[in-house]
Amino acid sequence: MQSEISALAREHLDRVRAFYDAAPTEPQAGARAYRALLAHYYNLLIPPDASVLEIGCGSGSLLAQVRAAKKTGIDLAPAQIAAAQARVPEARFFVQAGELLDLAEKFDVIIISDTLNLAADVQRLFERLHQISHPETRLIVNFQNTLWRPLLSIMGALGLKSAQPQNSWLASSDVLNLLRLAGWSPVCRHGRILVPFHLVGLGSLINRWIGPLVSWLCLTVFFVARRDHAPGAKPLTVSVVIPARNEAGNIEAAVTRTSELGAGTELIFVEGHSKDNTWAEIQRVAAAYPQRKIKIFQQTGKGKGDAVRAGFAAATGDVLMILDADLTMPPEELPKFYDVIASGRAEFANGVRLVYPMDEKAMQFLNLCANKAFGLIFTWLLGQPVKDTLCGTKVLTRAHYERIAANRAYFGDFDPFGDFDLLFGAAKLNLKIADVPIRYRERTYGTTNIQRWKHGWLLLRMVAFAARKLKFV
Repeated sequence: MQSEISALAREHLDRVRAFYDAAPTEPQAGARAYRALLAHYYNLLIPPDASVLEIGCGSGSLLAQVRAAKKTGIDLAPAQIAAAQARVPEARFFVQAGELLDLAEKFDVIIISDTLNLAADVQRLFERLHQISHPETRLIVNFQNTLWRPLLSIMGALGLKSAQPQNSWLASSDVLNLLRLAGWSPVCRHGRILVPFHLVGLGSLINRWIGPLVSWLCLTVFFVARRDHAPGAKPLTVSVVIPARNEAGNIEAAVTRTSELGAGTELIFVEGHSKDNTWAEIQRVAAAYPQRKIKIFQQTGKGKGDAVRAGFAAATGDVLMILDADLTMPPEELPKFYDVIASGRAEFANGVRLVYPMDEKAMQFLNLCANKAFGLIFTWLLGQPVKDTLCGTKVLTRAHYERIAANRAYFGDFDPFGDFDLLFGAAKLNLKIADVPIRYRERTYGTTNIQRWKHGWLLLRMVAFAARKLKFV
């Protein structure tokens, strides 16, 4: 194994090992406070039922505070590993360097916390992680913001910060580049921790309420990444859920204009207390097209969100799609969404109406401004770009939807539209979101069910709610 890295890399690892074998295994008070802050943010990113591996775990002070079903740590210093085993007896620990990683299992989450700058070869370290990861594995890396380098250097010189061996100072752009070179795709980025100590109780308040507003200035940068995915070996089946309220004139077109996708497509109409003959039309169309796999339901609850959940519960496809029955998002665009999911390029495909020119009367000016504003807010909230949050078409695999549904208690039943429930749930699970531009069309039948001011105020309330759950935590 040693021959697989250069002599210079081996020399660097030997120096780091010698340093930490002689270093204290009990963190100083300031370091303990900082580790507690890191653990808080890691616990927001890690599902409690996950298996976790920490690379460069040291004496286990962070891993001890991480909530996970199964914990494993590696470090190249035997003295640190011995202390970690005593501190976290329920976990397993191994003396290994990340560049020479040799474990025979796969993990749901891999952590590299504040040790990336000590690595001899970061690209090689990231490459080694492929052998212990599966397609759903998330790599979470945190490292210190280069803007803090002068202050941290002064603190080290004054003895206010623990000494370290020679290390790199990787910038965010460096880490992004190294992740991509090693076959990892960044999912999201978050800046955290503006004050790394208690400050008589004010530190927590500043980190919670001010830190998210100036994330570029925060001490610690978090990156979440996933493995680059290869296309699936076989085509996937598809379920298209079509919530329909007062849309009688669009039902037949929804069937004739939706093509067969992947290994087969089922259409699921969920009718929602219409005042026109939508339900009768759904029944007629389902009988008129026996060659298509069509399921029909009448909604028992209220709202599009309830209709979507009812449709997804009845779906049997590998891929779940939402198609609004007004057909302003043309059904002919659905193959784009299927390709994004089936190819593995993303795990959540989000329709975007704000890229291509749209029909003149498709969206009023104030609605356009609101949609652009919500896109900017959500990009900040989710830590990954989302240009249009209110396009009705959202696509993801059934397996990922089931995970979102299982974790719905974190946000609660707050969303009558369904779009935010899925977006927030996907972000909480660190799913890769991809914007899929579509050509937005004018309605040809009926009127919109959206009430601009009433629903606009509701959307703002939901944004504030999400900010409390995702950013100000």
